Amino acid sequence: MDKRERIIQAAIDVFSEKGIEKATISEIVNKAGIAQGTFYLYFTSKLAVMPAIAEVMVNKILEGITSEVKDGPISQQIEVIIRVIFNITNEYKELTKLIYTGLTQTQYVGNWETIYAPLYRWIEDLLQKGKEAQAIHPDVNIKYTAKILIGSIESVAEQVYLYDHLDAESIAGHKKELHKFVTNALGAYQ
Repeated sequence: MDKRERIIQAAIDVFSEKGIEKATISEIVNKAGIAQGTFYLYFTSKLAVMPAIAEVMVNKILEGITSEVKDGPISQQIEVIIRVIFNITNEYKELTKLIYTGLTQTQYVGNWETIYAPLYRWIEDLLQKGKEAQAIHPDVNIKYTAKILIGSIESVAEQVYLYDHLDAESIAGHKKELHKFVTNALGAYQ
């Protein structure tokens, strides 16, 4: 793990332990095992780490869907994407809360679209293949729909795991309805 990655992981740990407001750069560098000056080679402040932390989460989602979404009907691929995002949101609840809290408190909230760009592109490619295979409605605007799709899935996953604290049966029901909603919107009945 290089120094930048160590700083990011240490920041995640310290922010999770202490909260963003109470965490200090000194605590982050101590946890990372680096000199304080080294921190400033990579980040200008503790809040400047937040976009890098958000990238960690986006990369986890991208790695998950890249490895688990296989060829097959678009409906099945959407189901896998929903499952992956739900699983990652559940596994990284505290990190998810941290990202939203940290980015919204800073000027870095404007970096959101840049951070999510690789994930959006992956979904756009999936939707484009669906259009070419005539598996989704031809009028679907893949650029807009990719963002709507990711935003919708993340929103429902966050709702069930971060706010509502639902039981397994209710979570399964939310996944099923979300899948129906998305596939109907795409015109993907296969």
